[in-house]
Amino acid sequence: MHIILVSDRLATARTITITARHLALAIVGFVLTVLAVSSIFSYVTVRHAAEVRLPFLQSLLMSVREQETQKTQDFLRENLNAMAVRLGQMQAQLLRLDTLGERLGHLSGIKSPEVKTIDKSGQGGPLVVVPTKPLTPDDLQRQLDLLARQLETKSDYLGLIESELMDERVKRNQLPTALPVEAQWNASGFGWRIDPFTGEQALHEGIDFIAESGTPIVAAAAGIVVTAERHPQYGNLVEIDHGNDLITRYAHASKILVKQGALVKRGQNIAEVGSTGRSTGPHLHFEVRYKGAAQNPNRFLKNAQQQKLAAFRRK
Repeated sequence: MHIILVSDRLATARTITITARHLALAIVGFVLTVLAVSSIFSYVTVRHAAEVRLPFLQSLLMSVREQETQKTQDFLRENLNAMAVRLGQMQAQLLRLDTLGERLGHLSGIKSPEVKTIDKSGQGGPLVVVPTKPLTPDDLQRQLDLLARQLETKSDYLGLIESELMDERVKRNQLPTALPVEAQWNASGFGWRIDPFTGEQALHEGIDFIAESGTPIVAAAAGIVVTAERHPQYGNLVEIDHGNDLITRYAHASKILVKQGALVKRGQNIAEVGSTGRSTGPHLHFEVRYKGAAQNPNRFLKNAQQQKLAAFRRK
């Protein structure tokens, strides 16, 4: 590109040649100038706006933070109050559990490990009212730890009582205190008597229940059947081992309903009344033996008769 300059001051006309390079440099210079002016204007504008609006933004942020902090504190306080109420309820339940434990302890004969003597001597003084203070998280944690220790101790104590009562229940189930037949047994008692076959004095090692043939015979206690077979003297015989060297015999049965080795429960049918073996008529010959020696069954069955009589009176 050629530019011709004509002027009165110039003696002759002058020609300026502009190339593409000159044009590009001019454009770049123009763009850089515009960018520099824009940057300076933006910096001045933003700084001025910040100086004007920064206090307002800071106060707004502080207000938002305070609101969030207040909400968090309110939420924590509500949860602490709810947990404190629940803690009070658990402590009340623990007191009721203590009362129940004491009653069971008296029944089982086991003393509580937390028995403390309380001094009930003269007490008094002015009443000072202290403003209540809400529980802190640390206070609540200490109370929960204390309650956990108390519950653990009480749980162990009640577990000991349960074990003791369970042992007593097992022992009662193993004692032959249930009537083997729903009938009277004073027809022929335990001890010396006149033998019905020989007419001579003989030791009767059990008691006889007079009943019709086919009357159910039940186990007087829980145990394991050690004998269920025919015997020349006892006829159809069932023997049950109740543990601790205690055995019961059920003789002269017409029918045996259990097998040797069977585990039977208290009150379970084991045979039927009959007149097999050395017998003069239908009846059950019942024996209780401890370490092989015959015991008087009346000592065990009187309790069953008294319970039956008490149940009949309640009806």
